[in-house]
Amino acid sequence: MLWGFSSHLVCLIFLLIGSLVCMGGGLISLGLESSCVIEWEMVSLNSSSVVMTMVFDSVSCLFLGFVLFISSMVMYYSGDYMSGDMNYDRFMYLVFAFVFSMGMLILSPNLISILLGWDGLGLISYVLVIYYQNEKSANAGMLTVLSNRVGDVGILLSISLASMLGGWNLIFYSDLGGHQFFFLNVLVCMAAMTKSAQIPFSAWLPAAMAAPTPVSALVHSSTLVTAGVYLLIRFGGVLGGASVQSFLLIVSCLTMFMAGLGANFEFDLKKIIALSTLSQLGVMMSILSLGFSDLAFFHLLAHALFKALLFMCAGVIIHGVGEFQDIRGMGGLVVGLPITIVCMNLAGLALCGMPFLAGFYSKDLILEVAFMSEINLVGVVLYVLATGLTVCYTFRLVYYSLSGVPGLGSVGGVSEDHSMMVGSVEVLSVAAVVGGSFMSWFLFPDPYMICMSSGWKFLVFVLSFVGGGVGYITNMVGVGFSFKLLKFYFFTVVSGSMWFLPFLSTLNLSSWGAGGANYLFTGGDSGWFEYFGPQGVIEWSLGTMVFLQASQNNMLMIYLKSFFFWLAVVFFIFI
Repeated sequence: MLWGFSSHLVCLIFLLIGSLVCMGGGLISLGLESSCVIEWEMVSLNSSSVVMTMVFDSVSCLFLGFVLFISSMVMYYSGDYMSGDMNYDRFMYLVFAFVFSMGMLILSPNLISILLGWDGLGLISYVLVIYYQNEKSANAGMLTVLSNRVGDVGILLSISLASMLGGWNLIFYSDLGGHQFFFLNVLVCMAAMTKSAQIPFSAWLPAAMAAPTPVSALVHSSTLVTAGVYLLIRFGGVLGGASVQSFLLIVSCLTMFMAGLGANFEFDLKKIIALSTLSQLGVMMSILSLGFSDLAFFHLLAHALFKALLFMCAGVIIHGVGEFQDIRGMGGLVVGLPITIVCMNLAGLALCGMPFLAGFYSKDLILEVAFMSEINLVGVVLYVLATGLTVCYTFRLVYYSLSGVPGLGSVGGVSEDHSMMVGSVEVLSVAAVVGGSFMSWFLFPDPYMICMSSGWKFLVFVLSFVGGGVGYITNMVGVGFSFKLLKFYFFTVVSGSMWFLPFLSTLNLSSWGAGGANYLFTGGDSGWFEYFGPQGVIEWSLGTMVFLQASQNNMLMIYLKSFFFWLAVVFFIFI
């Protein structure tokens, strides 16, 4: 039981540090709008020095506190979930490295140190996705790391373009709305879109479900997928241009609509929750593109609480039914797993934005502010549909977990005998209930002024009731309704496949790679690169050295030729 004691001890330390940092960030945000910047001179050699800079303000302290709190719960949860794994210690070290990379990204005030945490997240996420070492994990890991590499290239190019600003610290990015910084804006937004899985980089996020469930709870709540949103919150001046804002608004609204639509046609439990993460990332990006970074940050923190709870409950269910993830075989789970199902439905209702839960305080405010903003009819329709679809797939899960046709969940032997897993779920369920109201007091001491008509105000409640009814009743209809869906086969396939984005992201990748390699080899390595590269330099160098060697030989003929040459030059000059 040594591993159990060590994991308990580590998690308690993480929980203590996270609570202290979160309290410090809350005091600063109330406090007094101050921040602390620490510069640590790591290496000094002659006149050169390598300095590590960390910034502690309300945003970084609060976010880091939530990351550490959720990480401690995930590690405590992993003590039971990964107890039978032969490489348990390696898994813990990887999770530690993952959290460390996220902390480096959060506390970094410049692009150079952000790149270290950014690249660390991409590399360690690849290792965690391929943790089970099978073909499915290998394919998912390759799609994940290649998609995230696009964002890494965007950060690298941003570093080179940012040199014209005189430095890479955040202070130089206070106002980037000018046309001279357009490409820098585009590159930073592209990096954020890849990490937060916006269209067309959305395929990797559901594929990353091949990782163990504790990793999914950590990745999809407060670390990897939220890095792009956090980057844009930090670099607020990047969204100064109207064209960049409009583009990001369109992409984010389409992302949340696509993810909500796809989740209603999905039957894999973890993939449904992953698509809900994608939908909520679209909500954060959309309100961020409208200029309300404080609301995006509020929803980022609230979403981290109930999304980690959803994944942990899903892990308990999958463990209980014998590593089975199809929700159609999970009827009557509330009999064998009462606490887990109650907490899962609590997190689902918080995801929908039901009153007085964590998601209500952020999501309702986001919808009202978005309806009051200057967006067109298409944006309003996408917001409305995405909200209704969120409630629809949530009540679909409610049906299969509470009632439904008795399946594997009603088999004897399914019980909540994993005390560490259930304990972490209970702690996070309390946070999912009170976290939203608690943070609203800290982040918004001066409330927003909302001026809306009663019709717009009650639109969200009407959508919630309609979406919940559709999600619950359509699953009660049974097999006959499923056969009727065959008449709309094309619509069902398109809606349930994320608009073919996973297919397009991997379409003929091997043939393209082989064709590109052949073209680069014949036209590049064996062609122009050789002519103007190493072979060309060698030939030019050899010719030059032969000429110089010949000119240095003490030969009478060379001296005579040189004398007559310069004599002719002088003759033509003076004539």
